[in-house]
Amino acid sequence: MAEEGTILIGMATGDAHKDAPKYEELLLRLANRHGLVTGATGTGKTVTLQVLAEGFSNAGVPVFAADIKGDLSGVAAMGEGKEPFVKRAADIGVTYAADSFPVTFWDLFGESGHPVRATVSEMGPLLLARLLDLNDTQEGVLNIAFRVADEQGLLLLDLKDLRAILAYVAENASALSAQYGNVSTQSVGAIQRQLLVLENQKGDFFFGEPALVISDLMRTDRDGRGVINILAADKLMNNPRLYATFLLWLLSELFEQLPEVGDLDKPKLVFFFDEAHMLFSDAPKALVEAVERVVRLIRSKGVGVYFVTQNPLDVPETVLAQLGNRVQHALRAFTPRDQRAVRAAAGTFRQNPAFDTEKAIIELGVGEALVSVLEGKGAPSVVERTLIAPPSARVGPLTQQERERLIAASPLKGRYDDAVDRESAYEILTKRAAEAAAAKQAPQQAGAGSEGGVLDTLGGILGGGGQPAGRGGRRTVTVTERVITNVASSAARTIGTQLGRAILRGILGSMTKR
Repeated sequence: MAEEGTILIGMATGDAHKDAPKYEELLLRLANRHGLVTGATGTGKTVTLQVLAEGFSNAGVPVFAADIKGDLSGVAAMGEGKEPFVKRAADIGVTYAADSFPVTFWDLFGESGHPVRATVSEMGPLLLARLLDLNDTQEGVLNIAFRVADEQGLLLLDLKDLRAILAYVAENASALSAQYGNVSTQSVGAIQRQLLVLENQKGDFFFGEPALVISDLMRTDRDGRGVINILAADKLMNNPRLYATFLLWLLSELFEQLPEVGDLDKPKLVFFFDEAHMLFSDAPKALVEAVERVVRLIRSKGVGVYFVTQNPLDVPETVLAQLGNRVQHALRAFTPRDQRAVRAAAGTFRQNPAFDTEKAIIELGVGEALVSVLEGKGAPSVVERTLIAPPSARVGPLTQQERERLIAASPLKGRYDDAVDRESAYEILTKRAAEAAAAKQAPQQAGAGSEGGVLDTLGGILGGGGQPAGRGGRRTVTVTERVITNVASSAARTIGTQLGRAILRGILGSMTKR
């Protein structure tokens, strides 16, 4: 049975522990040192994730986790006391107790939970470039677009704002190239096409307001139990790049907004990153380095990050080194890569002389795992072959009716449901274009009312592209336009300087500038 300040993971098996059972427990005060849950499909990773989430919730620690298959949603329903779980509890030496837990459902598409939104400015150019799969040149143009928006006080909230500022950059490519470097209309066009692909995949649902408030992920219920925030990711998995980018953005927002707290008695939030290989697949070196920094430094903010994936090789070594608490389910060794993964997984544990770790990884049954957690002084414990404790809540998905009832009764109901579209880059640039068009029309109308105005106007249309023309085809009225342009540019620079400094980029964007 778990002691105070710990979460019961399971009981060590083997002859050495027959007379004196040894329980594998996660120390809450070291839970912010991060962790890793790995194993092949069907070996029990989701159940282990549920056991950990329930333990954190009971300890008053909020949890955020993605629900890839929908199975994790069952944590909101009372456990059913299935015979295998009752038997496993008895084998471990604990009494099975059915329970349910406080859950808030989220969904980037707003279908199976509260909508989750972020603004384009909050996402920043680095993560957006990753999301849109841009090359270095295109990413450079995107950075210029963000810089121009900052300087001109143009808020980038949703994708139509981003489209508008990109169109502005393309129209002023020559002037901007002289100031920031080459801006090619081809690169702008490529970015616009990638935005269209993202919109076709419903990615535009994510960008906008009201943006997610981080404190809404860090709530407890009236009994003091941590709320388990579940992201519906079954449809999101059709766009794995959006999934990975969103979770990485959320991690960076946590880092940026939370204060330094050092080591606490328990974490302020635990973040489970399921299908972690999607984050690192084909990721550029700069992004991997940024993830490493965030994982290393976010510990001091009181946040624990747990990666869940099939293969330990999915996580770069620099990140793997930061993960102190580990649960390894069975791996298959049918291919050379699988065999390397088994050796790599075995090599990361503090070896136990009682058994062959590499051999045990292949032999583990469903519900069994190799467990090594950080001990009192922060050193990893000797790896133990462990029978994982059964979860208390339902194992399996909620019905659609059950989910809808919980969403309707959520204290966050109505806070994020309706999108807000306030004045931002799209509206401002559209208004500027309309004012510029009106300014160009004013001289034409004035000339049309004077003697010979109609003939001048017709002549201008024929010889000057629709503009009034004077002798030699040159425009005769330019003073008004020049004054309006100068005033508008001056005002934009003034406002842009003030607002630009206030726009946050997110930790990943800022780190690359240091």
